[in-house]
Amino acid sequence: MTNTLTCRHCNTPLTQSLVDLGLSPLANSYVPLENKDLPCATYPLHARVCSNCYLVQVEDAVPKDKIFSDEYAYFSSFSDSWLAHCKTYVNEMTDRLALTKDDLVIEIASNDGYLLQYFVEQNIPVLGIEPAANVAAVAQKNGVETRVDFFTNALASSLVDEGIQPSLICSANVLAHVPNINDFVQGIATLLTGDAVYTVEFPHLLKLIENVQFDTIYHEHYTYLSLTSVEKIFESSGLRVFDVQPQTTHGGSLRVFACQQTASYNQSPAVASVREQEHRAGLTSELGYQGFEQKVRAVRAGLLEFLNQAKTDGKTVAAYGAAAKGNTLLNYCDVNTDLISYCVDRNPAKQNTLLPGSHIPVFNVDQLRKERPDYVLILPWNLKTEIAAQLTDLADQGSKFVTPVPAIEIFS
Repeated sequence: MTNTLTCRHCNTPLTQSLVDLGLSPLANSYVPLENKDLPCATYPLHARVCSNCYLVQVEDAVPKDKIFSDEYAYFSSFSDSWLAHCKTYVNEMTDRLALTKDDLVIEIASNDGYLLQYFVEQNIPVLGIEPAANVAAVAQKNGVETRVDFFTNALASSLVDEGIQPSLICSANVLAHVPNINDFVQGIATLLTGDAVYTVEFPHLLKLIENVQFDTIYHEHYTYLSLTSVEKIFESSGLRVFDVQPQTTHGGSLRVFACQQTASYNQSPAVASVREQEHRAGLTSELGYQGFEQKVRAVRAGLLEFLNQAKTDGKTVAAYGAAAKGNTLLNYCDVNTDLISYCVDRNPAKQNTLLPGSHIPVFNVDQLRKERPDYVLILPWNLKTEIAAQLTDLADQGSKFVTPVPAIEIFS
């Protein structure tokens, strides 16, 4: 007899499946070349839906210290479009909140300082909180004050005891990475005072379902968020949502603005608008989550049909972007070097490694120009425009680009 899993927010038994992706290795655990003959450890990857708060989540199949170690391979600064997005955010928030040198901005999971650097340029004090020591060291080297730690309510209480009082707390694509989401949000509530603001960005569950973005499901993404679920979680810690801005990043995201219940902000009409979108899509009932797994299987079938046909035709296929989403996709589709020769990535930390599970080798981007493959499969499909623009010389020489989600698209 097995114990029924319960919701990580409200403890309701999880009886509805969104999609079961089987056993999968950790998406960001790149394999050293010397371990090429060793299989990767795999763990269950099954997304379920809470019938009470509609929080979509995967189980705690892996201890968090195996995922977020001292050495983490993801560096935010390797995406030019993401940096531009962050710089725009900094300018907008500086103006909206009238931030000055007398304010403090805290970013949770600040990575390599990719965002806070733009506040530093405007002489606005910052503090980054980042659990991965290697990326935090890069931020510190670049003048972004950073503490190496996980953000918890206990840490927030310690910061309050130190007299730290931010005007703005921000986090991007982090809330989904938190195993104890209630404790994390309570920490935000502990740090916020007066009219201080918390902004959080996350890939929108509505877009994940509409566009079959199942490859964004992996072990370190514990939750998959809608405004519906986020409002419930925030309310339980005494926070309220007063604005929301849809974003184009990561295949469609939301930027949510939250504050203490007693803060002076009026609620924007955008909040009701997004609530209504989610309601119409069925995200406030079990109906909106049904049939997703069948759509996922169709994506797998389409990718395998393309790759097998390319092999039959004697065409070469390389992948661009050693992204976590790509690793979910490749492992669910059981793709390896038999169908994709190699992968390239701009991040030196990922080069000269093997992708987890598939063991596809990762090289510098210049490998594409040396070998000129017939097809370049863009695994981080959310960056396809940026990546294709970087590789126009390959397109001029006949290479074609391919994206796999929500269906095979070939373009040049």
